Amino acid sequence: MRMTSLSKTYYVSSKRGNDSNDGLNCETAFASLFAINHSSLKPGDRVLLERGSVFYGQYLQITDSGSKEAPIVIGVYGDGEPPRIEACGQGIWYQDYGNPLDAPTHVYHGYVSSAVLLYDAEYIIVEDLEITNEASEIIGEQYSLGDKMNRTGVAVVAKDKGVRHGITLRNLLIHDVHGNVYDKHMNNGGIYITALRPSCEDATGVARYQDVTVEGCFVYQVSRWGIAVGYTYAHEKFQGAELDEETFLKYGHENVKICDNYVKAAGGDGITAMYALRPLVEHNMADSIACEINDRIYCNPGDKAGKVAAGIWPWKCKDALFRYNEVADTRLNQDGMAYDADSGDGTIYEYNYSRQNEGGCVMFCLQEAIHNTFRKNESFDDLGGTISPSENPDALIEENVFYVRKGVPFVRKNMDGGKYELVNNKIFELDK
Repeated sequence: MRMTSLSKTYYVSSKRGNDSNDGLNCETAFASLFAINHSSLKPGDRVLLERGSVFYGQYLQITDSGSKEAPIVIGVYGDGEPPRIEACGQGIWYQDYGNPLDAPTHVYHGYVSSAVLLYDAEYIIVEDLEITNEASEIIGEQYSLGDKMNRTGVAVVAKDKGVRHGITLRNLLIHDVHGNVYDKHMNNGGIYITALRPSCEDATGVARYQDVTVEGCFVYQVSRWGIAVGYTYAHEKFQGAELDEETFLKYGHENVKICDNYVKAAGGDGITAMYALRPLVEHNMADSIACEINDRIYCNPGDKAGKVAAGIWPWKCKDALFRYNEVADTRLNQDGMAYDADSGDGTIYEYNYSRQNEGGCVMFCLQEAIHNTFRKNESFDDLGGTISPSENPDALIEENVFYVRKGVPFVRKNMDGGKYELVNNKIFELDK
């Protein structure tokens, strides 16, 4: 990373700044994020928030881009606690995929509140911030209702500028994001990255991503998703079981890395890569996932149906690699397992660990999930049923170690019927 001769560093301090300042040094810092929202950022520019600052009822909306050699950096300066953006339900924008999604029950347009929004930006690094987006003071909202506002800690959107490159979210502390636990494909949760239909695709090209990194983030108490990268308006291009690499090079995402993150107490799913070619998901922890979308909590869904969530999993990816992850204590719902090879081609799970997930260890989900391999993983006391073949055609389960509680079936009830091959696994009974 380098700054250019024209690059600027903007300083923002809620403790000592003033928006009438020029923001160009610590002594003349801006006071609010609104000063940044109204600025035009250039490649190599930095926006630094002072540690110990609290930006209450504020948000960042960035539409400018850096370059590969000189990205725009949103970071920190000074000593003390991370600067905290408390959006409080502000930062409202309108999201519209431009067409219905892959199921009629999935909401595809509506208002979203985001503490940090990167809209059609690229070559952006956001790091070292604390982010919340609570809704406790919003009059008339009730917990877990189906029509609750969608809210995000960090939302990243591609729409009208073709391929968006170089998105890096690093070392973020994101918590207490009180969004809609049902709207699974809106920008809703801790970190959510999406691609919307362009106003004129012929002119701008397909909206998609190359080089997305989410690393070292701690995300907890969020609805719905912990971390999701990245649902697309072009989902109809990925129908069927066999997924061609050329489809991803034209409509999907490339070089997606989700690494070293900890997601705890997400209302719905933990960590998911979507519509990505060879995404790498490694060294992540998902703990107490699906803590809202279950019958114990989500009891007033209105006209919304379905309670489905899992720990760490892909959707419509090709050759996804999940390794060295850990998932514990996922709550029971229609899924509720640690891992789920879902509607993708060539998913590999290896060297992962799971413990006491109420829906089991792993599901191979239906006929469009093919060429899946689950190998050299360890499952300890997963509940409900260790594996769920779920009408899958060809799952390979090899060289794993399964510690199964006495009385818990190895194959989950009502999720059998698929074809799978067991090779050199070790299964031990736990006397509990």
